[in-house]
Amino acid sequence: MKILVNINKVFRELLLQEDTDQDKKITKDDNGPKRFVLVDEKTKAENIIEGTYHLANLLQELALLKESNKELGEVDLSRINEEPVERISRKIREDYWNELTRTIDKKGLMQILEDEKTSNEIPTLYVSAKDKQGVKYFQDLENELQNFKVGILPEHYSDEYIETLNTKPGILALALEQKLYSLQGVPFVVPGGRFNEMYGWDSYFIGVGLIIDKQLDKAKAIAENFKYQIIHYGKILNANRSYYLTRTQPPLYSSLLIEIVKQETPNIDWLKSHLETVILEYNSVWMVKGKRLTTTGLNRYKSDGVGMPFEVEPGHFDDVLGPYAEKYNLPIREFEKQYLNRTLVDPELDEYFVHDRSLRESGHDTTNRLINTCANLNSVDVNSFLYKYEKDIAYLIKEYFNNSFQSADFLYTSEDWDQKANFRKQKMNELCWNEESSMYFDYDYVNEKQFPFEAATTFFPLWAGICSEHQAKKLVEIALPQFIKSGGITGSTKASNANFPEDAPQRQWDYPFGWAPHQMLLWEGLLKYGYIEKAQEMIYRWLWLITKNAVDYNGTIPEKFDLETSSHKVFAEYGNVGTEFDYISKEGFGWVNASYQYGLEVLNDNLKQEINKLTPPEDLF
Repeated sequence: MKILVNINKVFRELLLQEDTDQDKKITKDDNGPKRFVLVDEKTKAENIIEGTYHLANLLQELALLKESNKELGEVDLSRINEEPVERISRKIREDYWNELTRTIDKKGLMQILEDEKTSNEIPTLYVSAKDKQGVKYFQDLENELQNFKVGILPEHYSDEYIETLNTKPGILALALEQKLYSLQGVPFVVPGGRFNEMYGWDSYFIGVGLIIDKQLDKAKAIAENFKYQIIHYGKILNANRSYYLTRTQPPLYSSLLIEIVKQETPNIDWLKSHLETVILEYNSVWMVKGKRLTTTGLNRYKSDGVGMPFEVEPGHFDDVLGPYAEKYNLPIREFEKQYLNRTLVDPELDEYFVHDRSLRESGHDTTNRLINTCANLNSVDVNSFLYKYEKDIAYLIKEYFNNSFQSADFLYTSEDWDQKANFRKQKMNELCWNEESSMYFDYDYVNEKQFPFEAATTFFPLWAGICSEHQAKKLVEIALPQFIKSGGITGSTKASNANFPEDAPQRQWDYPFGWAPHQMLLWEGLLKYGYIEKAQEMIYRWLWLITKNAVDYNGTIPEKFDLETSSHKVFAEYGNVGTEFDYISKEGFGWVNASYQYGLEVLNDNLKQEINKLTPPEDLF
């Protein structure tokens, strides 16, 4: 049923009555009567809207109507009364993915360049000299628009060269494609908020959500941009900004290809080009001895570059820089400036930042698991991802290329890659599995011992298929309960946090915070090993948490959650992206959106109805 309303009048009256804290949202924290009379301008009939959730829905629908700049508009009461699960999922499917989609071309370039991280007076776009088509396209565009400048990256560059770009940082070009009579940017989907670029491992999880929502072309476009980055920048980047050229992200390219070929019979030429690039990345990024490949035969995260990472806000490293500022008798801001610009160099501090940059390459920025130690660790996460690469490559060669695949100067069979995977599984079980603790721990290959930090990454081998049935059972029955809170699993256990000083900075990837990728990889691992009921429980917990916060807080879908309080109100390190908006959330947050759609695809109908009723997990499990 639709009713006619005076849009601006009702909008003002609703906010005046219900938004008592004046944050441009209607939430459970407001103290209004939580009851609003909505009058149909046509029939003069009164419609009573009650409760935080329904009033917030009304505000959101009015915010959309206001964009028409009309005096009168129709409010659809079925949208006001829509069940929470159906509303959240619909908005992700119909609105959020589109709002998060970007292109780097004439149409979309300025949306990318003019964001809060652009510090140059004239925004800069860097294009690799290898990309002849891109160089010409963007130089022509520069001459036409004259509101940005193009920088050409040499075909080969050093870490020192990349550091020189820090005085003039900019966005990095991505792939172009021929559409009709013009070139257009190949689309990508950003996480949201201040993350207005293509992020490495976020993009895989986003791709999973896109595929579920029947947007396969966008998932394939992500793969195209992965390929472009490997060919033109040498790796899948942390994100496509100039100061990220020194580091990659968790390797999930092959997993995205597997998800794509599950949906359709692939064009063999398309698949061949991507499989070649996956193998190129595997060999040139991950398997170079002395870099990301260590003496154990297992891998580590190891970013290139020197000194403090460029992207952090002033003050982020005060606890680290303070003693060094005293050592050089400088105010901390002056020391930070000189150290960032490399006019002052300290070898001990440089070593700290080798680990810090590598930690950021891991995607877990930050966690006490990796602080000042990351580059020394054969981490469980990266080796789980690379095992999956090896198994995926073996599968694709066998399934689509008659068990014979030419890449560069090598002719591969699936057995070649199964052999690599078997070696990695053996080494991980030898060095990382801890039978007594029933967990996988990172292995410190420098000091030749396990680093016994209890992190959610212990479940990544379950996702990758590394575990024996015995190990899976111990992970599920003994390890998992130590991570479970009402709303899912925490990034680490509370016990691991207890090993650090009480006044130590709270790290956002540790206890008590919960993240979508940890949940999604756990769910898939549980399903892979036949723990169906436990998977249903864990999916319910996370979707209940997302739904509860959206119902209570005007549709908010944030980057992460505090699982101790079952809240999006997180006060650690970088805050919480996805919580700052006026009246209506237009994009949610990329991988949380994806986790919601993935979870709903697996969850049984009875549990979906319990989520709509916001039944606490403790009442069900």
